[in-house]
Amino acid sequence: MPEPRGIRKVLVIGSGPIIIGQAAEFDYSGTQACRALKEEGLEVILLNSNPATVMTDPGTADRVYIEPLTVEFAAAIIERERPDAVLPTLGGQIGLNLAMDLVRAGVLERYGARLLGTPPEAIERAENREAFKQLMLEIGEPVPASTIVRSLDEARAFARRAGFPVIARPGYTLGGTGGGIARDEAELAGLVERALATSPIGQVLLEESLLGWKEIEFEVIRDGADNCIAICSMENVDPVGVHTGDSIVVAPAQTLTDRELQRLRSAALKIARAIGVEGGCNVQFALRPDGREYRVIEVNPRVSRSSALASKATGYPIAKVAARVALGRRLDEIRNPITGTSALFEPALDYVVVKIPRWPFDKFATADRRLGTQMKATGEVMAIDRSLEGALLKAVRSLEIGLDALEWPEARAMDDAALEKAIRQGDDRRLFLLAEALRRGRTVAELAGWTGIDPFFLDKVARIVAAEERLRRLAAGRGGHAADGPASGEPSWGEAAGGSGEVTSAPPLPPEELMLAKRIGLTDRRLAELTGSDEAAVRAARVAAGARPAYKMVDTCAGEFDALTPYFYSTYGEADEAGERIRESAGRPTVLVVGSGPIRISQGIEFDYSSVHAVRTLRDLGYQAVIVNNNPETVSTDFDTADRLYFEPLTTEDVLNVVELERSLFNISDPTKPYKNPIPASALQKKTHNNNE
Repeated sequence: MPEPRGIRKVLVIGSGPIIIGQAAEFDYSGTQACRALKEEGLEVILLNSNPATVMTDPGTADRVYIEPLTVEFAAAIIERERPDAVLPTLGGQIGLNLAMDLVRAGVLERYGARLLGTPPEAIERAENREAFKQLMLEIGEPVPASTIVRSLDEARAFARRAGFPVIARPGYTLGGTGGGIARDEAELAGLVERALATSPIGQVLLEESLLGWKEIEFEVIRDGADNCIAICSMENVDPVGVHTGDSIVVAPAQTLTDRELQRLRSAALKIARAIGVEGGCNVQFALRPDGREYRVIEVNPRVSRSSALASKATGYPIAKVAARVALGRRLDEIRNPITGTSALFEPALDYVVVKIPRWPFDKFATADRRLGTQMKATGEVMAIDRSLEGALLKAVRSLEIGLDALEWPEARAMDDAALEKAIRQGDDRRLFLLAEALRRGRTVAELAGWTGIDPFFLDKVARIVAAEERLRRLAAGRGGHAADGPASGEPSWGEAAGGSGEVTSAPPLPPEELMLAKRIGLTDRRLAELTGSDEAAVRAARVAAGARPAYKMVDTCAGEFDALTPYFYSTYGEADEAGERIRESAGRPTVLVVGSGPIRISQGIEFDYSSVHAVRTLRDLGYQAVIVNNNPETVSTDFDTADRLYFEPLTTEDVLNVVELERSLFNISDPTKPYKNPIPASALQKKTHNNNE
């Protein structure tokens, strides 16, 4: 390919430290961008201030400046390095805001540097609330009744016309920072004062309430030749009123008719084209529950946390493709490295993805747990399965909050009135509180009325609750005593299993029930609780019954093309697709690297950094490196970081299943057994010596 647009040197702007609303997703996108630019033969300069990231590692860019993300420092670097272009759209809102400040200060013009990707005027159309509203009206896309305010008096005048509640969205902010919902004049005064102070341009969009409408997102990518595709549709389980970063999100969208889906997809492409996005963007809609009307909520003209989710959900490398698009490449010229096909092909999913946010309330127990338009989550987990129930339960145990089922111990102590109030208010525990209400006999219709959550999602929770109750009854009927344990004189399931790992008498559940339980997503530990057994015995019983997980491939195209990169998730009752890939790579010893899960208070991206380096070192030493992790924001879960990637919860059961599949180097059944390295020590020493050089 010819040199893109005459560009030889590019400055990439990072996103700075992890903050609420900005976790590891921009380390992932920035790292992908630097790699893509270097693969294009360009010299890459990086500006970022976070030392815990993979992107600030020597080698990711040709030169790294760990400096504050301010106009002063950026201008000094541009003066020294004289880049031909600056790429900010992969550094989140921080990178985008800095780039716009550099444009306004005349720095880029002074030194002859171009802004790559979405041009400044397009960023202004998307980020400036007034300009965005006007553009939507010009192209015939419906927006909520709204006004731009710059004072409290203007806000009060709008609220009197439109009525309460009203929603406030400050211009040029991240994660809904400074925004919120005002239900009366007293709340409005505090909200508007905060929102005006938060917006860098002192501008706040006040809009009519769409509370209770469905929130649907599309991740879109567009090139400079106007080729445009929708990477992924995503549906928030919570209705409008909860920031998408704080909502459980399901991909692809589940409750829309084909007509509704295509209508919103067409609108998303139309909006990306009208704005003039060049790269990735996220388009958010509110859809009335009956599907008759929709409103455009906002557009992020850059990669975002939703972009990382969409990328890992589909296997489509959004950030890497967006970086090449920013250089002027067309989508049909760019190869999708997973399928080897054109990046212009839209991904297709034959599985279900569930994202659940990770909140900091375990550390801040007295904080306000209610969720609204301002993000409170520090990170998130993602899970993949063939059913929504299976993916939902995988995501729950990936949160690392001590739960592997839809049962929060504190919920049992709530009386009915307190439970209903908590569900109606909506906080981080709502999923578990809904399950508790269903156990107490509340109906799906009642809960839909309390929450605005589509009955489809509530029915999935009800199916899990019903399956558990059925298993309790079955176990009791066969001699088990569920959570109360075995009766005196009767063998438990664990005693029946014996110490050899083999079942020596009939377990409380027949084999077909075991398989059904695993298909819906129940863990061995949960089955033990439900049947009065223990986890080891349940595992032995299901293995004896042939209930082992199969591993399916994330290939971006629902099997239409062969995938080149092994990226797997587990499920039950399906044909396995991982075994053949493992056999193809036989001959090199394998080491399994366990990732660190979601970003949370006291655990940022430093452990993802170390996981990535562990994988790279193992591969350099001649090993196959396999990684297990569940954080969609990270470099470690990129499709080509390791030889094989398993998107799984980091629990004993889930990781042990991968170990058994991979037949790892280490003898898990007998850790005291002497270990002999199959690679000669002389070869390792030589390789290490070469690496040090």
